[in-house]
Amino acid sequence: MHKPDALLKVSGLEAWYGESHILHGMDFEVAAGEVVTLLGRNGAGKTTTMKSIMGMVAKRKGSATFGGTETVGLASNRIARLGIALCPEERGIFASLNVRENMVLPPVVQEGGMSLDEVYGLFPRLLERASSQGTKLSGGEQQMLAIARILRTGAKLLLLDEPTEGLAPVIVQHIGDIIRQLKSRGFTILLVEQNFHFAATVADRHYVVEHGKVIDMIPNDQLSQSMDKLKGYLGV
Repeated sequence: MHKPDALLKVSGLEAWYGESHILHGMDFEVAAGEVVTLLGRNGAGKTTTMKSIMGMVAKRKGSATFGGTETVGLASNRIARLGIALCPEERGIFASLNVRENMVLPPVVQEGGMSLDEVYGLFPRLLERASSQGTKLSGGEQQMLAIARILRTGAKLLLLDEPTEGLAPVIVQHIGDIIRQLKSRGFTILLVEQNFHFAATVADRHYVVEHGKVIDMIPNDQLSQSMDKLKGYLGV
């Protein structure tokens, strides 16, 4: 689907880890204010796509423009300053720091980031645990902190990698509520998910990734009639 107002436009994106060729020409777009998912089996290239957009993969070619600015060839810190933030699957919580210290660690790269009070308003549990060390947090609390931390940076595009992985259903529901609230505040979100049932509750569109390429795009309102096809893609 071609979107003239695309905030993120990825075209012919290729990436390598050493000699391993992982992305073979990724093509997709995300419009401002959209929530879009990358769906696919393990090893399909979804996480590599996010890391390539952030400049965290050393060898890449093709194009990934954000707000009209080409990011391929830029260092990660320059890409972050454009207004893109990655919440990685491994979360990256600093165990020796408490919740508040983890929260204020990333630099503010643009104006318009949320204040601590605003973030705590979205994540009241983190306010309750503000003085707790990273090692004392549950998996769900760590995921909330990982998302909360990037909201202060001023980023407009959020890359969320497997935010529901390994979490209890009640926490998954809460993460869904947060994503919908962020969308209502004008954030644009690219989401990597294995759980397409969860993705269906938050996303506008879904790109199916296989062997480092996009092989299909399914609008969310067509997901139910595409379920058999999607299950075939994902092997479930």
